[in-house]
Amino acid sequence: MKISRDKKTLALLLILFHLFLFTGLYLEGLEPVTKNKNLPAKLIEIEKGEGLFSIAQKLKKEGVIKNRAVFIMEALRRGVHKDFKAGEYAFYPWQSLEEIFEILKKGRVYLHKVTIFEGATLWEIAEILEKNRITTAKKFSNLATNEEFVKSLGFPGPTLEGYLYPDTYFFAKNTSPEVVIKVMTDRFWEVWKELEPIAKKKGLSMKEVVTLASIVEKEAFYEDEKPLIAAVYLNRIKKGMPLQADPTINYALKKFRRLTYRDYYNVKSPYNTYLHNDLPPTPIGNPSKSSMLAVLNPAKVDYLYFVANGEGRHIFSRTYREHLAAISKIRNKENNETSNLSEEVSFKKSDSISHTNEKLL
Repeated sequence: MKISRDKKTLALLLILFHLFLFTGLYLEGLEPVTKNKNLPAKLIEIEKGEGLFSIAQKLKKEGVIKNRAVFIMEALRRGVHKDFKAGEYAFYPWQSLEEIFEILKKGRVYLHKVTIFEGATLWEIAEILEKNRITTAKKFSNLATNEEFVKSLGFPGPTLEGYLYPDTYFFAKNTSPEVVIKVMTDRFWEVWKELEPIAKKKGLSMKEVVTLASIVEKEAFYEDEKPLIAAVYLNRIKKGMPLQADPTINYALKKFRRLTYRDYYNVKSPYNTYLHNDLPPTPIGNPSKSSMLAVLNPAKVDYLYFVANGEGRHIFSRTYREHLAAISKIRNKENNETSNLSEEVSFKKSDSISHTNEKLL
């Protein structure tokens, strides 16, 4: 009889021990992995239709949760697992289960910081987006060059070149190109709203301003030179002179490099501003607000030429004779600074007109 009672007592103690052990482990599993808030986030992607067990496995493997079983049981007990949304998430080891459930339920996906530099072309933007895994370059480019889609957004077309405003954006992985384009063009409209009254007063269309600003953007290295460069081009347009802007040929070639003499006349493209007196058919990049302002408020000068001085700035001239003298001065300086008398000069984000006239000598 005593033995039987001892066995029952032992069994009860074992049950209580395991119960307390389980309770302790369960309560521990509810706690964050760490209290250290200096640890970096873990990027974890939840696939569409992925099961609770698989999600728990990923979170445990990355050290975001302490216990898979506790995560699963809590998700089932609360009934939140049905609301988990697919996407790429950033989880911290110091977050509680409550916070993790909330993030998954509300679909608070990780947003990638994407910076589109000033003057970036449509195809360069497409590459940046693909590199950051926002959308594929092909999908983005196809939509941004779809004339019907472009016109539906209120732009003159035929592409969105010039109207994808350069700025820093935050996008989730695998965002649709429609959403990306909407965000970027909405930003353009915000900026243009401020500039439109000035353009109307000057008698310039949005396309004219953006197109010329895109050339200024490619030519100017320093902000304070933008109004001067804009003035040169506007003065040439008034006199019926060709713009002779190297970046327009680079755009036609889809390669921004130093041009050769042959390029100026062999590149048969409406973007070649050596062969055509008009503005190129579309912008050649996506300009900043400051470049558009430079076109709308150019410097009050009568310059018609400029040449890069080799240090990021330019020498501006009123006459062709002055321009030749400036070129000669720069050549002499280069020859004095190097033992190599080669006329090869590294291509910079600078002078088109100067390259042209130098080669026509």
